[in-house]
Amino acid sequence: MPVITNIEDLRVLAKKRVPRMFYDYADSGSWTESTYRANETDFQKIKLRQRVAVNMENRSTAVKMVGIDSRMPVAIAPTGLTGMQHADGEILAARAAEKFGVPFTLSTMSICSIEDIAAHTQAPFWFQLYVMKDRDFVERLIDRAKAAKCSALMLTLDLQILGQRHKDLKNGLSAPPKPTLANIINLMTKPRWCLGMLGTPRRSFGNIVGHAKGVGDLSSLSSWTAEQFDPALSWDDVEWIKKRWGGKLIIKGVMDLEDARLAAQSGADAVIISNHGGRQLDGAPSSIEALPSIAEAVGKDIEVWMDGGIRSGQDVLKAWALGARGTLIGRSFLYGLGAMGEAGVTKALEIIHKELDLTMAFCGHTRLDNVDRRILLPGTFPQ
Repeated sequence: MPVITNIEDLRVLAKKRVPRMFYDYADSGSWTESTYRANETDFQKIKLRQRVAVNMENRSTAVKMVGIDSRMPVAIAPTGLTGMQHADGEILAARAAEKFGVPFTLSTMSICSIEDIAAHTQAPFWFQLYVMKDRDFVERLIDRAKAAKCSALMLTLDLQILGQRHKDLKNGLSAPPKPTLANIINLMTKPRWCLGMLGTPRRSFGNIVGHAKGVGDLSSLSSWTAEQFDPALSWDDVEWIKKRWGGKLIIKGVMDLEDARLAAQSGADAVIISNHGGRQLDGAPSSIEALPSIAEAVGKDIEVWMDGGIRSGQDVLKAWALGARGTLIGRSFLYGLGAMGEAGVTKALEIIHKELDLTMAFCGHTRLDNVDRRILLPGTFPQ
């Protein structure tokens, strides 16, 4: 086993162990992938001010995200097909998050179901909701999340229609993978993954199959998902969902200041600045570029979080300095999951936490409450 010291080490190992179509699903963007790349590279442009001869004892990275204690301002992001990166992937990631002390979010398009996560964890988790044309199904999803004692609902608004993701199209992405010659040849090189999948019954979309009307097998599921994402989604739907849910509501997928104001006016508890990991509108700005102006405008009215491009604890600290009071990691934990299962997710969280803690100290602080953009070199960060 190689020595793992950073998220890139986990990515390299995951690429070796995860079938191509599922690795590419996690590690790609839409169209030219310019926004996907910018999410990561724009963080690197931001430079930190190192301070010396300050007391670095008794440090803490603990925060609250929508009133929920977290060991650091990081939550596991909702990611589709997580259970295809590793058998029972959502269960393993939820367990790792619970033990480490950060929130876990389950995607509507997960392989393991809401009920699976509730049965295998003790801590309340968050559920991410896509709005489908079948409103009865949406209501049942919300009710299932309530029954599972989810502590927050995360409503994603930036996937009314699907961005064109070239690698997914070329790979013929499906869950489980179709038995084509190319897939079979690739799977033969991934024995660990195949052995894990043989040992679990969870190989399709657990929140949908058996719950949505008329969806009983893979072929009907494919046609259902193609037809069900609702392009007519509006802020009126947000109001309806908030009333139906009745608990903490997080709105995900905002990149525009006007939309952020509407999110704050909607009564949501938090808004996530996110371009869906560069997987929707290619050519949009990076999340970290969009963050500061939005945080400054609405940060007093609603918690502002961000996701996209976070590969280190330094990225988390930079986002915090620019106004984010929470961040979410998707690819970083997926690389860990694909590389080493639950232990890999734990390793990803440990890496990010240590980098955050040490960088905060090098910048002269022991508490995140005292960190602001003064830790950043002027002229290196977006205004």
